[in-house]
Amino acid sequence: MTFRQFAFNHVLRNKRTYAAYYLSSSFSVMIFFLCALFLFHPGIQENMIYDQAVEALQVAEGTVYFFSFFFVIYSVGSFLQSRKRELGILRLHGMTRKQLNRMLFMENMAIGGASMVTGLIAGLVTAKLFLMAGANMLGIDHLKFHISWLAVLLTLGAFAVLFLLISICTSGLIGNNRLIELFQSGQRSAEPPRKSLALSSLAIGLLLLSYYLAATSTALTVVIRMVPVTLMTVMGTYLLYTYFSVYFVEAVRKRRKLFWRRTNIVTVSALAHRMKKNASMLFLVTIISTVTFCAIGVFASIHRLSHEFRQDYLAAVGYVSKVNNPTERAHLQEITRELTARGLTYEVISLPIKIVDVLEGSSGKGKLQRIPLIAFSDYERLIAAAGIPVEDEPLAGRNALIMLGSQRERPLLKERQLVSYTIPGTDLNLVETGITSHIPIPEYLTLELGGRMEGKFSGLVVSDEWMRQLPAVTEEDWYFGFYLDALEESEGIGSALTQNGKVIYEANEPYAMTVSGTLFAVQTSIYSTMLFIALLVGTVFFIAAGSFLYFRLYADLEYDRRQYATMSKIGVTWKEINTMVTRQIGLLFFVPIGMAMIHSLFAFIALQSYFNFSIAVEAGFILVSFFIVQVIYFYFIRRRYLRNVRKAIL
Repeated sequence: MTFRQFAFNHVLRNKRTYAAYYLSSSFSVMIFFLCALFLFHPGIQENMIYDQAVEALQVAEGTVYFFSFFFVIYSVGSFLQSRKRELGILRLHGMTRKQLNRMLFMENMAIGGASMVTGLIAGLVTAKLFLMAGANMLGIDHLKFHISWLAVLLTLGAFAVLFLLISICTSGLIGNNRLIELFQSGQRSAEPPRKSLALSSLAIGLLLLSYYLAATSTALTVVIRMVPVTLMTVMGTYLLYTYFSVYFVEAVRKRRKLFWRRTNIVTVSALAHRMKKNASMLFLVTIISTVTFCAIGVFASIHRLSHEFRQDYLAAVGYVSKVNNPTERAHLQEITRELTARGLTYEVISLPIKIVDVLEGSSGKGKLQRIPLIAFSDYERLIAAAGIPVEDEPLAGRNALIMLGSQRERPLLKERQLVSYTIPGTDLNLVETGITSHIPIPEYLTLELGGRMEGKFSGLVVSDEWMRQLPAVTEEDWYFGFYLDALEESEGIGSALTQNGKVIYEANEPYAMTVSGTLFAVQTSIYSTMLFIALLVGTVFFIAAGSFLYFRLYADLEYDRRQYATMSKIGVTWKEINTMVTRQIGLLFFVPIGMAMIHSLFAFIALQSYFNFSIAVEAGFILVSFFIVQVIYFYFIRRRYLRNVRKAIL
């Protein structure tokens, strides 16, 4: 038998240990390949969202690859820890350090090569289904089956480099252990973790504080609190598993009635001695699961924005002609001609938008800025043209309403402090009294006011009485709104005048324009792409988290088999052993998933304050779905683990 055959047979004889690593790596290769397949598909290049889809897929490719690197490193390290006794036997029989490194290099490359082949084959088998699902989610009519050699070469090259680098670095994971340390690695019990009242208290304090800040977040503070709350949650979770769990186990041991009841003494003692080993794994699984839940939950909820879109764009086509626009007549005729050619019935509403220089504050010494104004009667006309009853009370005197440009800005604007304005050179002033209930003129068509932190808006709605007092020399734009019964019917209108359905006011053009149907199609496609990518990457993360649990269990399998075999000899029944194993595996599976669900729940509560719609249904569905998957995985692993333990007893 050659040395190469020896290394290959070594992998085959440890196939149970390597199973999760091999399958998870194969799944990562498959997802990477399918993303590349989609990325290089010629049908995507013909779609109008090509740029957005490419950027999202590139991010997904990079995320899967980056995560796969650390996943493989962790997996290899776990396997080497469980095989130290085996490696010690090889060293005892004369294998040199150089030969040992060579054997590990061959093993890793063999598993990596097999993962790449399996992943590519699985990707080719599921490619048609993937393209159909992707086309459906992205709103593309049809994507023909097409295999790009660039996708194949990119996948092979990327993962060949990944497995090669990790195989080279494997020798550094062994360390310079003596033979006696290698032989005793599978026999010594883990030392009980250190106690620290200060760090345990800090863990609880950090988590409670992060939960409080998340639960009390507002639209204005959620962005500011996001980073510190995330850092506190991560640090608190690590300290919780590493230090606070020690006190929890000690508290259970002190409750004699509970500790001495049936098999609890074995279960709790095993937890106490393995807490140090399990803490890092539980922390890692919790954080990965939390990221997965939040990412998929948010992108699943974001589809609710389609309802807000219809509130944002009441007119199917909006056109603003700036002062001295020489192309106004030609553009309006072109829009009218396209609508007529499609046989669409429409109504046109036109009105002036006054552009006024104002000073913030009643003293007249504030910041000078330009602000668009429309009369309340014109506001009513625009809302009525969309068939919506006006909910705002008529304005009088100097009262003004903040003209909302998008529903997503409403939560921020509600927290914005209302201000007053004065018109330089006149005795006119305005006082903000609230926000418009509807959006008469959507964003992009007027000057953008406000800011990212305080909310953006499109101008002010003022009383007709006040508007008549403005000087005649005031700068004036004109808005033309084309109203249809169905916004989707306007898709593609004015394609020669806009880019992806819009020309923003700040652009160096004499006009601004929005086409609701086109914008809706672009937005839907972008959000669908984001959800599609989140599902792919989230699935990779969740499967990797399950693999970490598998690694932890099978790293201690030999020790557990000897332990339960000894218990069986002194009279412990198989039913009692079954109960002990189920409880220990259950803690490993459901403690991190439970913590991840709690973290995600508070994250969703914080995000809810930023959205103008409810995300409860989508968030709940995601959490319940992943919990069900975790339960199924638990029963699958439990059955296999019990079968292996039973072999040692019978």
